Amino acid sequence: MTTTVLKRFKMTLASPDAPFAGVAAPDPDLIAQYRAVRQLSEALCQPLEIEDYGVQSMADVSPPKWHLAHTTWFFETFLLHPYQAGYEAFHPGYGYLFNSYYEAVGDRHPRPQRGLLSRPTVAEVYQYRAHVDQAMAQLWQQTADRPAVAELITLGLHHEQQHQELLLTDLKYNLAINPLYPVYRPNVAQGEEAAPAPLEFVEFAGGLYTIGHQAPGFAFDNEGPAHRVYQPDFALAQRLVTNGDYLEFIAAGGYQTAAHWLAEGWAMVQNEGWQAPLYWQKRGGDWWVFTLGGLKPVNPAEPVSHVSYFEADAFAQWRGCRLPTEAEWEIAAAQVPIQGNLLAADHLHPQPALGLGPLDQLYGDTWEWTQSAYLPYPGFRPAAGAVGEYNGKFMCNQMVLRGGSCVTPPGHIRPTYRNFFPPSARWQFSGIRLAKG
Repeated sequence: MTTTVLKRFKMTLASPDAPFAGVAAPDPDLIAQYRAVRQLSEALCQPLEIEDYGVQSMADVSPPKWHLAHTTWFFETFLLHPYQAGYEAFHPGYGYLFNSYYEAVGDRHPRPQRGLLSRPTVAEVYQYRAHVDQAMAQLWQQTADRPAVAELITLGLHHEQQHQELLLTDLKYNLAINPLYPVYRPNVAQGEEAAPAPLEFVEFAGGLYTIGHQAPGFAFDNEGPAHRVYQPDFALAQRLVTNGDYLEFIAAGGYQTAAHWLAEGWAMVQNEGWQAPLYWQKRGGDWWVFTLGGLKPVNPAEPVSHVSYFEADAFAQWRGCRLPTEAEWEIAAAQVPIQGNLLAADHLHPQPALGLGPLDQLYGDTWEWTQSAYLPYPGFRPAAGAVGEYNGKFMCNQMVLRGGSCVTPPGHIRPTYRNFFPPSARWQFSGIRLAKG
């Protein structure tokens, strides 16, 4: 059922009138896009057992039930309350329970305690979604302020797509800490164990380039303003770093050699006992990895995933290379079609490189750490009001990742998309592309 919904969703987004396809004007069929995104969130939860919906295994992840409710709260808070006359909240306490971090909206339940909420029940959360979905359809038919409403709906849909990806990454962490290693879906794909192509580098000429969003269609505020940068000559590896490459780093004592590491990263290695990427474990002398399809042998041909910025940087230092800047990555990605192992491919796991042109795997498989701190572009100003808290206030102590992953939803990735996480984060599908120059 999940695959069917994914295929239908991909076809919907392929419509030339879809707002995700670069249409600047409000789409009269935007509510159809709304339904497609909302249905996909629920389809991703279909393989879950009822007990899975409430688990929160660390403060940085959220239970599936919370993701379903929070994305609904977003539409209720930012669209139904201000734009639909006489709208009645589904429950007066949900505004407190499902606000994430919006200070301007009011108080919220502590993030680390989301997994302690046995109520509302899963059934009540789905009722909440149905209530808001019905009201949103009415709003779209009745509103006299379509441009403003359309803009907020589109933001809300991309917000929900972010949470679709987080739902799967959080769920993977929740399942991985269970000693039974439960399976989210048994048909999660692993690639063939073929030897990857040797690492080669594609050269790019330096000069003045424009980066940042400037095309028609949706982008988050942190993707702009577009601005010019002077870029020296550089080169990017033609593929992602593989598990096989990373096994060489481990065998060479990478986790025991302080010279490869930034000071904070080396402290993490010592304090956390890191010896391999997250989800890897030794069994009978062999490395295994937990996937959304359960515990599997590590495939040397697949991209290494679930590594922190510190691990990515240490590996690059060991190889005599570095990580790309986000400007370098975007300059290269702007020349490559958006294709790859994203959620629509339905693998739910990084796959070996396919050799799709000089630069492979720029989109999908794993998010790629860059050496760029997450900072505002020149001239950046957050939006007014509570939605201005969406990205701007996190521009400190984070590093930028680019390119999307194997669980990034269809239509939710662009060359200018700036993801960001703390440098110690590992539970996201985060990997490594090397750079030189």
